[in-house]
Formats: sequence, structure tokens, C-alpha cells
Amino acid sequence: MIDLKVLQNNFDEVAKKLKKKNIKDEVLKELKRLFVVLKEQKGELESLQAEQNKKSKLFPVYMKEKRDVSELKKELEENKQKIAFKQKVVNDIEEELEIYALNIPNIPDDEVPAGEDEEDNVELKRVLEPREFDFEPKEHWDIGEKLGWIDFERGVKLAKSRFSVLKGMGSRLERALINYMLDFNAQRGFKEVSVPYIVNKTSMLSTGQLPKFADDLFKIEGEELYLIPTAEVPLTNLYRDEILKEDELPVLMTGYSACFRKEAGSAGRDTRGMIRQHQFDKVELVSITKPDQSNEVFDKMVECASDLLTSLGLPHRLVMLCGGDLGFGAAKTIDLEVWLPGQGKYREISSVSNTRDFQARRAKIRFKDGKKNRLVHTLNGSSLAVGRTLIAIMENYQQKDGTIEIPEVLKKYL
Repeated sequence: MIDLKVLQNNFDEVAKKLKKKNIKDEVLKELKRLFVVLKEQKGELESLQAEQNKKSKLFPVYMKEKRDVSELKKELEENKQKIAFKQKVVNDIEEELEIYALNIPNIPDDEVPAGEDEEDNVELKRVLEPREFDFEPKEHWDIGEKLGWIDFERGVKLAKSRFSVLKGMGSRLERALINYMLDFNAQRGFKEVSVPYIVNKTSMLSTGQLPKFADDLFKIEGEELYLIPTAEVPLTNLYRDEILKEDELPVLMTGYSACFRKEAGSAGRDTRGMIRQHQFDKVELVSITKPDQSNEVFDKMVECASDLLTSLGLPHRLVMLCGGDLGFGAAKTIDLEVWLPGQGKYREISSVSNTRDFQARRAKIRFKDGKKNRLVHTLNGSSLAVGRTLIAIMENYQQKDGTIEIPEVLKKYL
């Protein structure tokens, strides 16, 4: 959640930054109206309180002068009731602002470029040159079905569309990738953590999935519980409502999980293959840092994901997301896009974000800075989306005879 005090005190400046995320003008106008009303009501409350204090000081004077205090008591009682009413009005407006703020996105960093959508994202660099094929490269669904690695029809039979089944070497390679990714991240200083795949409503609120993305979540019927859309949710919430010691930071974590998403806004997109599934595997990176550490840790996380792709021999590029494509909770995001020769384009395989203190404010994750408690910064990133990495290996390592070469670093895991 954004800092309402910062927004109130620097409204025009913050509103300008929020417009990078295509926030609607009527939302900002309503926020401004609430701030104006709150200021007016607080002013009236303070006047009533000042009057109460002033009249209360008359009591000892009246008593000393042996004057009748009945009228003064009556005035104070009436004023007390006005104060109670006005306090409730102020509290209600503040509560309304808090609820309203849950749907306001994070403030983008100054370096985030302006833009409407993914077409306006800025490429930062490319790593590894795409392979030159002496035949027409196939897409992963053709390769996977012919080799018996992927069974789309039975995935639909077991559940519905956007589910698939991996078999034989396809399943083994997925497991090898998970183990390799976790080991790779551990060598970079990220501690492995295993977390539940089901979390409560508070956890979803803390990391910003609720209330904004309720339609994209799988909710457990009759329970205030949800299937996780990413391991970012339970990993970040491990420290919810806690005050960490300064020397404990940064906390660097990695974890594998299945992820579950309705993909509510993706109707008609990537309907073939495994690019966009309702259930998919992902290895996640999550960091909790002091504010002055988060930029350095962000770079470390991007480098870790990029080096992991490089170690697998997968060409990729780094892209800075523009404001219009930036996620709800992110202040800054760099996407890693892997080259898929079958599609002839780069596709997202990792997204690394710094949310600054946006999630920490919701989750009340703090650290002891001397005598003062301060909000931490939280960061998250894919390292990597396992299914998309499998796809990338299939397409980049396909041979003319229809077989697939296995990257050298994975052979010991097989």
C-alpha cells in the first residue's frame, strides 16, 4: 500500500508518477476530495478539542472564585459529544481512505519509462546469440507431442483447457530443472525454503493480490483460503507482523512451488502449448532488505536469473518495463525474455521487481534501526518459470531428426 501521508503532502507530484501506470483521473480526483474533506474535518475536531481544553481550565478559576459551574459543565458535556461525533467522522474518512488505498498501485521509480503497454518497454541488453538452424525450427507443442513428452488432450480430460501432462523425459527434465535452479540460487546466497501452496486472505492482502486480483485467484470453497499464484506470497508473508534485527538483513530466499492462476485477462492468448497455464511450476527469489540495500539486491536478483539462463545456453534479453506495463505492486521491474526459435520471438521467462515498502506497509514487516522501527523493502523474481524454461530448451536444443539435446549442466540431474 502506498504511503497516504506522502500522497497527501505531495499530491500533485505523486499523482503525476501514478499516471505512468495509467491510473484513471477520477480515482485521483476522488482521493484528492477525500484528503480535502479529511483536512476540513480534522480542523474542526482540533478546534473543538482546543475549546474543550480552554473551558476545562476555567474550572479551578470558577471554584476559587466560588462561582456557579453548572453552566460550564453543561457546555463541556455538549462539546464533548460534538468531539465524539467529529472523531467518528474523521475515523470513518480515514478508514475509507485506507480501503481506497488498497486499490491504488505502487508509485513507480523515476527511472521507469513512460508508456502504455509492452510495446513501450525498453530493451536494456541481449545475452547470447540465437542459434542458426539449418532447418525450420518447430514450436514446443509439435516437438513435445511427437516425443511423447507433453500430453495436452489428457490434461484437458483431467481438468480443462490450459492444463497439460508431462510424461517420461519431459517430466524428468522438469524435475531436473527445479533441482538445478534451487542449487544454482543457493550457491548465490539464497536460502532454500519450502512453503505451503495454500494461504489465508491476510497473506494475499499483504502482498497485493487482494483485493485487486481476486478474479484471477483460485479460492477454496467455504474457506478464507487461496491457492497461491506464486511462491512470492508465502515467502514474503513469512515475516508478516514481525520486527527484524538490522543485522538479519538482507534476508535472501529461494523456493519452488506449483502456481495457480485463472488467467482471467488472457482469453484468446497463448491457447496452444504450455506458455500460459492455470497450473505451472516456478522457482522464486524473494528478498527482504533495508531501504538502502534494495537497489543492490535487485541487481543481484536480475544477475542471478540472467546467469541461470546463460548457464543453460538460452539466449535472452533484459527489458525495463514501462509504467503502463508495470505490475500493481512494483516500483520497478526488469523482465528477462528468452528466445523461442519456434515462435521467432522473445517471451517472458522471469520478472524481477522491487516493491520498495509497498508490501511491507501492508504486511507490517519492519526492522529495528537503532531505537526506531522502519519498514523494510521487499523484492521478488522468477528464477525461473520452470515450464517456460522446459519449452525454451525444447525449442533451442531441437535437432533435425526431432530429438532434443540436453544442456550439459542438467545431465548430472538426470
